[in-house]
Amino acid sequence: MDHTDHPDGTAHGPLAGFTIGVTAARRAEELGALLTRRGGTVIHAPALRIVPLADDSELYATTKQLLERGPDVVVATTAIGFRGWIEAADGWGVGTDLLAALRGARLLARGPKVKGAVRAAGLTEEWSPASESMAEVLDRLLEEGVEGSRVAVQLHGEPLPGFVESLRAAGAEVVGVPVYRWLPPEDIGPVDRLLDATLAGSVDALTFTSAPAAASLLSRAEHHGSLDRLTAVLGQDVLAACVGPVTALPLQSHGIATVQPERFRLGPLVQTLCRELPARARALPVAGHRMEIRGHAVVVDGELRPVPPAGMSLLRALARRPGWVVGRGDLLRALPGSGSDEHAVETAMARLRSALGTPRLIQTVVKRGYRLALDPTTDTKYADAPRP
Repeated sequence: MDHTDHPDGTAHGPLAGFTIGVTAARRAEELGALLTRRGGTVIHAPALRIVPLADDSELYATTKQLLERGPDVVVATTAIGFRGWIEAADGWGVGTDLLAALRGARLLARGPKVKGAVRAAGLTEEWSPASESMAEVLDRLLEEGVEGSRVAVQLHGEPLPGFVESLRAAGAEVVGVPVYRWLPPEDIGPVDRLLDATLAGSVDALTFTSAPAAASLLSRAEHHGSLDRLTAVLGQDVLAACVGPVTALPLQSHGIATVQPERFRLGPLVQTLCRELPARARALPVAGHRMEIRGHAVVVDGELRPVPPAGMSLLRALARRPGWVVGRGDLLRALPGSGSDEHAVETAMARLRSALGTPRLIQTVVKRGYRLALDPTTDTKYADAPRP
């Protein structure tokens, strides 16, 4: 991989040194590639699986219902879902009939991608909001009036808070079209391993691209009795990044702070991570060098230096009180799976210094312990810096 042309101008990429969990089932490879290209380490654990549309009896039943009595209005919400619906209908032998029913309805497309899918099917949308907002779609329908109308709403696996209820309150008959069917993953092992890594502090961010995936991860944590611990680390030690506000709802209902891009797409989601994660990294002036502490690496004067897990544990313990001496006993307790032999501290410290490439960044204080060689002229500035 060429490391010389990252968009942030560094040789290592803005996400280098950070580990990011991907909970998506759909488009996970695309998201993972975007993160990896920017230097991130990715752990993929799909929190859901999607039932193929052609095999979904619920979608088939809804489609037959709409063919028996056509809709007056159709709201298309996602391009892949709309295409999948048409393809599934073709597979059932009713594709032509479905297109005829849709052609006789007012068709609203949520955004440009959906609009493209609608036109690719030989149909024409009546209107599409520039904002790509379902709230704007709802406002338009209510303003024009839907009383007595049969409205088909393409569901997309995420809740549409108030959307269906508002249409029904305005007198519409609403038919939900379930183009995605979300079920628990067949192999729950990757999800459990991602939860363990998150709780152990080995993950810097979790990404969510659907509300059901977020709800599924929380449910799994509750099943293991670790929901309180998960909610404590998410949004604080571990960044919770959601593709949009609807996706964030299950997390926010548990008091978990989230970050979201302004545009609800994978690219802007990755850009948000590229901005937020480096901003959360601990930066210190040490022995004439600039040291930036990331998840599993350290950037020293702009050069990325991968550090073993034990070394990162020691470095974080030292960075909690930069410039102050930390005793071997305290450092031993900071080591993963620490025992009682302080020699383990010396071994891990030697490897840490080697990994940093500049041994004098960490000073040995005879018979007392170790300290970060914080530059004295900046002690005051960094005295109250947040914990790494």
